[in-house]
Amino acid sequence: MTSLSLYDVAPITPGVACDLSHIPTNVKVEGFSGPENIGAALKDADVVVVPAGVPRKPGMTRDDLFNVNANINYSVASECAKQCPNASYLIISNPVNSTVPIWAETLKKFGVYNPKKLFGVTTLDQFRANTFASEKAGKSVTVPVVGGHAGTTIVPLFSLASAPVPVEGEELDNLTTRVMFGGDEVVKAKAGGGSATLSMAAAGAKFTEAVLAGYAGKTVTKELAFVESPEYNEAFGTAFFATEVDLGKDGITKIHTTALNANDYEKKKIAEMLNDLKAQIKKGVDFVASK
Repeated sequence: MTSLSLYDVAPITPGVACDLSHIPTNVKVEGFSGPENIGAALKDADVVVVPAGVPRKPGMTRDDLFNVNANINYSVASECAKQCPNASYLIISNPVNSTVPIWAETLKKFGVYNPKKLFGVTTLDQFRANTFASEKAGKSVTVPVVGGHAGTTIVPLFSLASAPVPVEGEELDNLTTRVMFGGDEVVKAKAGGGSATLSMAAAGAKFTEAVLAGYAGKTVTKELAFVESPEYNEAFGTAFFATEVDLGKDGITKIHTTALNANDYEKKKIAEMLNDLKAQIKKGVDFVASK
């Protein structure tokens, strides 16, 4: 990476950029603020990371964020289509199950949509699954997490973990639910002070580094993301699905159909959430169609 461009409507962004620029790297850091400068911030970018929008507050679901964040994402996607049409877009802005389809439909409007370069960042779901499973197993464990990025659409596949996770019955139910609603745990713990930020920043950084490594020609395998998947569309009838993907210079090089190898307990969880996932995807599609 040779340059880092920061943008927000708030005036603090140049100050954040100045702060970051004092870290000793070879990366040029610039900060832009105000709607009139978004084009300059995005011009010719290779990777765009989008955490834009309002955070969740106690009692709010990711779907409650839709009305505000949908318009923000539509505007940013439209500008990206003009300024950096060949970039990879990493969407953190919630509700991801709806904002990623908003990006896809907006980019289609401009004729620049590339499904290999559009990602909903779901790495935090795996962070939580890994952390909670490792506590149970007493050693480091990696757990695939599939489906979507909101509540019950998040399905951890403990049966496919890198090491056995000794849970079953009610304990398995509780562990699965904790992964699904880990975000709520943070919102409640902050008592109105916001949602997950530090863990999300770490997760977003990890996935961004994976995309950049792919650009650099390195082999990147089994990173989790919410992506357009013909394979899962055929299997479950859902256009987008969170799953493991391999990355390369041109974005996604392989989509792993990890969920198809789930056990019966996990397949039931997937089947139970599919209608909700499809409805959330459709909400994003319909939003752009109404524009």
